[in-house]
Amino acid sequence: MARGELRIYLGAAPGVGKTYTMLEEAHRRAGRGTDVVIALVETHGRRHTAAMLDDLEVMPRREMNYRGAAFTEMDLDAVLRRRPDVAVVDELAHTNVPGSRNTKRWQDVQDLLDAGISVLTTVNVQHLESLNDVVARITGVEQRETVPDGVVRAAEQVELVDMTPEALRRRMAHGNIYRPEKIDAALGNYFRTGNLTALRELALLWLADQVEDQLDRYRTDNAIDSTWETRERVVVALTGGPEGDTLIRRASRIAARTKGADLLAVHVARNDGLAGADPAALARQRVLVESLGGSYHQVVGTDIPQALLDFARGANATQVVLGASSRGRFAQLFAAGVGVTTIARSGSIDVHLVTHERAGRGRRRGPMPEALSRGRRVAGFVTTVLGLPLLTVVLKTAPALPLVDDILLFLVAVIGVAIIGGLWPALLAAVTGSLLLNWFFTPPVGRFTIAEGQNLLALAIFVVVAIAVSWVVDTAARKTRQAAEATADAQTLATVAGSVLRGARPLTALLERLRETFGLDSVTLVENGTVVTAVGQPACARPLDADVEVNAGEGLLVLLKGRILPASDRRIVEAFAAQAAVALRQERLTTEAATAKPLAEANRLRTALLAAVSHDLRTPLASAKAAVASLRSPDVRFDDHDRAELLATADESLDRLDRLVANLLDMSRLQAGALGVAAIDVGAEEVVPRALDDIGPDGRRVIVHVPDDLPLLHADPGLLERILVNIVTNALRYSPPDRPPIITGSSHGDTVELRVIDHGPGIPDDRRDDVFLPFQRLGDRDNHSGVGLGLALSRGLTEAMGGTLTPEATPGGGLTMIIALPATGAA
Repeated sequence: MARGELRIYLGAAPGVGKTYTMLEEAHRRAGRGTDVVIALVETHGRRHTAAMLDDLEVMPRREMNYRGAAFTEMDLDAVLRRRPDVAVVDELAHTNVPGSRNTKRWQDVQDLLDAGISVLTTVNVQHLESLNDVVARITGVEQRETVPDGVVRAAEQVELVDMTPEALRRRMAHGNIYRPEKIDAALGNYFRTGNLTALRELALLWLADQVEDQLDRYRTDNAIDSTWETRERVVVALTGGPEGDTLIRRASRIAARTKGADLLAVHVARNDGLAGADPAALARQRVLVESLGGSYHQVVGTDIPQALLDFARGANATQVVLGASSRGRFAQLFAAGVGVTTIARSGSIDVHLVTHERAGRGRRRGPMPEALSRGRRVAGFVTTVLGLPLLTVVLKTAPALPLVDDILLFLVAVIGVAIIGGLWPALLAAVTGSLLLNWFFTPPVGRFTIAEGQNLLALAIFVVVAIAVSWVVDTAARKTRQAAEATADAQTLATVAGSVLRGARPLTALLERLRETFGLDSVTLVENGTVVTAVGQPACARPLDADVEVNAGEGLLVLLKGRILPASDRRIVEAFAAQAAVALRQERLTTEAATAKPLAEANRLRTALLAAVSHDLRTPLASAKAAVASLRSPDVRFDDHDRAELLATADESLDRLDRLVANLLDMSRLQAGALGVAAIDVGAEEVVPRALDDIGPDGRRVIVHVPDDLPLLHADPGLLERILVNIVTNALRYSPPDRPPIITGSSHGDTVELRVIDHGPGIPDDRRDDVFLPFQRLGDRDNHSGVGLGLALSRGLTEAMGGTLTPEATPGGGLTMIIALPATGAA
């Protein structure tokens, strides 16, 4: 039986039209004669969605009781018995009522697919398992119902149902998604513009990855190895040389020219493990690539240009960046080089050859490691000096052999010397053997002359073969030793990486592993002459005290004490040092991130205090002083009306001054962490009227819609009253006379929200946080009524009570300030 096909409609948030679009597809298939049934669709009271169920067969739901409550679920068994061609199943991530056949609805869908029934279904991006924690951090709402990504990725078709955040909020405001009593809470919480924008981006990126996987599978299934320029991908080739930093930065600039381009760095290692790349340089370059947003890769191959192009084509790269050849001009006459060969084979991939300081200057090779130990070389020379004369004596005393046999025996002796002592003893043996053969065995004997041409040829072949064999044996020994060193280096670096990843303090773990690996007494990291950290005893604080000093860059030195390390070990130590610099930077970034937030908050409060002293304190003080000075002036005689007006001005100014001083004192207490908060359970319907009374006559203009059954707030009534006074006063200042501010209340989970809504000019999205900075007027109509300190204090007081104060746009124009505080029992 053929498995059914799965089609999923993916949305960024509820209300984008997933179910409606799914039902449109159901109608299209039914119109073509396909047997379609509605296994389960949730309309949520949306009349347009409910109307789409007309003319489609709707399967009855299964009624279930759980803990005394009645529930309905999809009747999976009935659908399986009905066996339609297509079943429409809404809300893929839904959790079934306990007692159902499966725990999750996506498991029900799998049963339908296994039965050969195709399924149309819906899911929101916040329900994808891999994005669950990301969505929770963005929205502050944890999604308990999730579906594994693999289930969605396995679908034959995934269609994104998209809608801009502004359009979705308009749908919400018009009552097309939730009931009217839930609209304000939804707009102020989950359906904020920022939340919806982030969710939309998550959906687009997730689906883009899905499309990328499908494209890769298609290219693989159809054996397509040519580049399809669906996305700009820049590959930079690294050799481990000093030019790597230049190439990486150039490739990064090339990638930055196209938004969304990928940067990939690749190092091609010879498959014999003997490429000789500097591990420390590669480690630093890997860090640089990752800091620029790229990724680092390593492949193995003998043909470097081909391995590089195979990687580029496998990654569907569009451009390759190479460094200009470091070989000298003479060397380039005999071989084209990696760059030229890569260009010749690149096909549709663009290749950039980047010049650098080492271009054309020849390669700097380090000293080649000795193939064999000094003892074996000495043994080779001794064997040559003693063995060849002994062989000559044996051959002269034994029955005479043909010259060819003598040459073969001497060749065996030379090979033996090569195996024992390497190249130079073997070369000495080849020359000595040729002289002995010439003097003792080649006619005329006793002279360094050769009478017959074939004997000359035989001796020449002997010398050539002896030298060639000696060279091969020595090279094999050298390569074997290099391979052993490379294997040991790789094992050491792998062990280092594992210990650092498992350690709670990566820098200390790294230095401790370095000390243990090389048997050192101490390892010390010094920055500009100051000890950063040290492991082992006794630690050294100065380069003069150390046996080995390694420069890690950026003013960092790694000092090793205990023994002198050979040059081969220093390469690994340099890689340790490079990683130590990275670990130090990561630890400092972590520490800075932990301390930056309180410092920034303290600086913001300090700035508010200074601005208050320089501005708002002076304004009421000047008004009061002017009124009092006028009353005391002997030159002017005021009647009772003028005198009363001046006294009223002084009184009003002093009241403003008193409020400002109180605000400043509270700001100071907030900054010092000494603000007293006496939180109790209080009803919003009690606090709001008192705040409006404090405002005065203007407070009676405010419209209040606070439900009587709203949960109690856990807050300080006095502080909450001051917060409301500041916010409502600001809303009155900007509201048109015919559209006064509105105060509404709603509950959302463990939070109670009070929303102060005005229909004034509003504030641009990019400047909403500026209203909480000291004395930011943002188009204030007068110059004597500041808003900054009041709102800055209001946010600080709200946060001191465990709540939040956030602004958002009012549908239809204006600004809404949302005070969110914990409900009783949630504090």
